[in-house]
Amino acid sequence: MISLQHLTLRREESLILDDVSLEMKDGENWAILGRNGSGKTTLLEMMTGYLFPSSGSVEVLGYKYGQCDLREVRKEIGYIGPSLMEKMSLTDPVWEVVATGAYAYLRFYQDIPAKVKKQAINLLEDMNLGSMAYHPFGTLSQGERKKAMLARCLIANPKLLIMDEPCAGLDLFEREKMLAEVDKLRQRNVSVVYVTHHVEEIVPLFTHVALIRGGKLAGAGPKAEILTKEMILATYDIPVDVEWDSGRPWIKIRPGGK
Repeated sequence: MISLQHLTLRREESLILDDVSLEMKDGENWAILGRNGSGKTTLLEMMTGYLFPSSGSVEVLGYKYGQCDLREVRKEIGYIGPSLMEKMSLTDPVWEVVATGAYAYLRFYQDIPAKVKKQAINLLEDMNLGSMAYHPFGTLSQGERKKAMLARCLIANPKLLIMDEPCAGLDLFEREKMLAEVDKLRQRNVSVVYVTHHVEEIVPLFTHVALIRGGKLAGAGPKAEILTKEMILATYDIPVDVEWDSGRPWIKIRPGGK
């Protein structure tokens, strides 16, 4: 599905990524964790072809970047991130914002096919947002907007869904509602790559985890093997205990840093 080989990225004197290699196979859903500035979002930008490494190779969904038309690749990739949501019109009805995903538009300037409108409304109903389908997008809460953006991705039936901190800025209630929708992706034929700062966001959907520290890969593999107190200490310099409940990890900071 995704093959990243020996990725290095330099910006002037700074080394942003340092020889990162990562293989994500069909049937695997990955979460990427690390401290601020560790290179997580940089990796996502390389997966979507909006950023190229100084050296190394990127292959996504069978396409080798540099030898393919990226516009065709992006038709098969759904993306949720803060920069995209900020570009959506706050005055457009929610269903219309969702419908733009079928064409990769930011907004419509022509008639929208009735079939696409129905798909958009059905997706919103699936996420318990059906009653808000005709509300202006700007009247939704942050959590509701992010769920609508997830619906916008799904209307195009992507093979790969890339999510950059979709729960950032959400309160506990809205975060759990969003995570419930993320976990429901197990019912769909889509592979997921998800960046977060928070271990507790790794819901049962996710099978594998990559830990990034200072532009280097600190560990990658099945989540139970990677999310250990030793690996988290090595990544974050914080001593923790890790507890698992129904396939979801939770961390507890050790008092006094011991």
